[in-house]
Amino acid sequence: MRLRIFTEPQQGADYDGILAVAQATEKLGFDAFFRSDHYLAMGDQVSGLPGPTDAWTTLAGLARETSRIRLGTLVSSVTYRPPGILAIQVAQVDQMSGGRVELGLGTGWFEREHLACGIPFPAKRFGMLEEQLEIVTGLWGTPAGETYSFAGEHYTLVDSPALPKPAQARIPVIVGGGGAKRTPAMAARFATEFNLPFPEFADVPGKFAGVRAACEAIGRDPRELVYSTALIAVAGRDEAEFTRRAAAVGREPAELRDHGLAGTASELVDRLGALAADGVECAYLQIMDLSDLDHLDFIAREVVPQLD
Repeated sequence: MRLRIFTEPQQGADYDGILAVAQATEKLGFDAFFRSDHYLAMGDQVSGLPGPTDAWTTLAGLARETSRIRLGTLVSSVTYRPPGILAIQVAQVDQMSGGRVELGLGTGWFEREHLACGIPFPAKRFGMLEEQLEIVTGLWGTPAGETYSFAGEHYTLVDSPALPKPAQARIPVIVGGGGAKRTPAMAARFATEFNLPFPEFADVPGKFAGVRAACEAIGRDPRELVYSTALIAVAGRDEAEFTRRAAAVGREPAELRDHGLAGTASELVDRLGALAADGVECAYLQIMDLSDLDHLDFIAREVVPQLD
């Protein structure tokens, strides 16, 4: 199972702090560094200081200051950027990284940050997501020298030069969520990876089965997709260290054990093993305390070697 580090910088981080986590991610051997795409802190326990950082601006910087790890969003919201601009941003960062970028794209959900930033927040956004997925993949896939046009309910593009091209032949696209019909259908049509964010553990096999069925319904081999999940990770060498780290992110130890990757190294290994048995091929470890680099080191030293 591939392990990726997934961060929430809107809770309080500047670029230098994010960079330190990304470089530790690379040094310690994790597969990728991903970040959320939000502009407002969540919850009453954090101030969000020194303020938000833009996801794709951040990833552009990291593209030049890392050399191996994959870089991406989990997930960008369709409400933030027109699809033509998003395609340019992601393709440019892919070039800057030498072909290491992945795009997670979703409908968005946090209305309050839209109000704070003056971003429209339509009540219905699934149609926007479907059109954006078609447009960004269509732009990247348009042969050089040709143009791309699209006419939909939400977006119209006329004779786009469909430039720049990414460094990768195909940028991996991640579609995720727990919906029973529309999300699996979009993943089957457009995605290279399906992600279950923060699921109930018992639901994982059934959700994956729904995506496989959606692939088969359109004649796509379900094995072409990567099946992943995102879960909060809080670990320690003993109960005292685990409890301290849980308190630092404002969570209760018992609740973390019920819903996340939590506890001692052996507990994380057991949970990840069970997830692998349910079909999880890649796990995004949501790390909330970006100042605790020893936490990453502990997982790399004490958990990862036991997964082989």
